[in-house]
Amino acid sequence: MDNAEEKIVGNLEWDGLRRPQIFYAVATTFCGLFLSVLDGTICNVALPTIALELGVSPSDSIWIINAFQLVIMMLLLPFSSLGELVGYKQVYLMGVVSFTAGSLLCALSGGFHMLVAARVVQGVGAAMIMSVNTSLIRIIYPKRHLGKGVGLNATVVALASVAGPSLAALILSLATWEWIFAINLPIGVATFILARKYLPDNPTKVLGRRFNWRDTVLNAATFGLMIGCIEAYSHGMDWHQVAMAVALFFLVGFIYVRTQLHRDYPMLPFDLLRIPIFSMSVGTSIISFAAQQLLMVSLPFMLMHTFGYDAVGTGLLMTASPLIIAFVAPMAGWMIGKVHPGILGCIGISLIAVSCFSFSFAPDDITHFGVVWRLMCFGAGFGLFQSPNNHILLSSAPPHRTGSAGGMLASARLIGQTSGAALVAMMFNFFGDRAPHSALLLGGCLALAGAVLSLLRLNTSLYN
Repeated sequence: MDNAEEKIVGNLEWDGLRRPQIFYAVATTFCGLFLSVLDGTICNVALPTIALELGVSPSDSIWIINAFQLVIMMLLLPFSSLGELVGYKQVYLMGVVSFTAGSLLCALSGGFHMLVAARVVQGVGAAMIMSVNTSLIRIIYPKRHLGKGVGLNATVVALASVAGPSLAALILSLATWEWIFAINLPIGVATFILARKYLPDNPTKVLGRRFNWRDTVLNAATFGLMIGCIEAYSHGMDWHQVAMAVALFFLVGFIYVRTQLHRDYPMLPFDLLRIPIFSMSVGTSIISFAAQQLLMVSLPFMLMHTFGYDAVGTGLLMTASPLIIAFVAPMAGWMIGKVHPGILGCIGISLIAVSCFSFSFAPDDITHFGVVWRLMCFGAGFGLFQSPNNHILLSSAPPHRTGSAGGMLASARLIGQTSGAALVAMMFNFFGDRAPHSALLLGGCLALAGAVLSLLRLNTSLYN
């Protein structure tokens, strides 16, 4: 058990910031979140160029992506816990510094190994930013406007997730690949200045609670092995090695879970997962992001190989989804409090299922409009689902556990996206050219399961 003398102190009646500070604080969180999410995808288009210039194989160049994502997954929950102890603002500031320094090192990298190491530094910063971003949203916005804030935050995540390849292509058409990382520097400096001046300190904290380094190591090992096993199996690694990694994952995971069950404030938040509405919302979030990734990764292959579009045409068509998300996510945030989140979530994730199924069974002579309306259906569903789901997940946690709730939200997103991408890779191993159709069919089935889980929340108390 944790220290028996712990007690919660601070402003328990805190109700957000007021104008004009709230505008600067919101802009600060948006800048940091956009950069950290964007850099997870911005390298994809540049990988062939970077691999050629640095003299590495295409398969080795994937570590430029994987190193960044893996570090984030391993450190999200520890930094969320740290934010509850030392302050979300302080963790956010450290994250901006680490991310900006990592970006500078990436831009100055003279070799492959140095670039991967610099991406690790970037990943540490991105983990800090992502781990406390939603927690900051909860203490920045007044309670009556929290739904709108969550909706806008979901919009930023959605736009950053899909803007990377387009922005990378633009930069590469004008400059060398180093500028993909160098553009982060002025934004990072500006974000740090704004964050230091305008972000609020934690309104509540727990006295007598200490950061647990043993739990941090176990958390990093558990999530690192989990993602590593998924990636190894999906990319066809020898099954003997995968089996050994899976066995090690279960051993480390068992030790980690057992220690967490005896904590009053566990790093892996079992105290929050025991809240039915919270655990259901985490589950639906994982499912929705897995379905999103199944569609976003497999669809370009279908558009180019089955429907005959070129790379430029594919990129232009796929902008239909983020454009709709930008409109729908804030609207969904506005509807929170007027319509039960379980209903909004069910409708949203059902639209994702419709999009996946309609693409899977689409005719080979599909029209431009046929592609666009399916992508708009997906964007509308994703935007309609995410805002209410994120709001209910954050609101169901006690104020002093906001950090862990935010970390779990970000972890659910990354687990879903990683699993979805790995499932697409497995589909290619099993079904060859038919893999995109099979992946989209699986995405539709997952989305239907998520819709049912969202409806089950109607019979559950909304808030703890």
